[in-house]
Amino acid sequence: MLATLAALSNPHRLRVVAALAAGGRNYVSQLARELNISRPLLHLHLQKLEEAGLVTSQMELSNDGKALNYFDAAPFAIDLTPAAIAEAVRTLTTNPEK
Repeated sequence: MLATLAALSNPHRLRVVAALAAGGRNYVSQLARELNISRPLLHLHLQKLEEAGLVTSQMELSNDGKALNYFDAAPFAIDLTPAAIAEAVRTLTTNPEK
């Protein structure tokens, strides 16, 4: 739950999920143009979203031989209730090194 909420706590990531949900799968360069952000910044946000299971990716070759990494919104639903939070807290551990 924490990874999901952390991934969704960034406005750029919310825009990425919204763009993919509205427009369907898209490759990085096109999505960066649509969102008006740099490709390196978009890659960082997509990585966080993919780690949280909120987007999926698939590498494909274009007709001219270029590798295109396509992303799509993954289906998800978050049931955020006090009981769900209480259950999630039971899985937390503390790390004194951090």
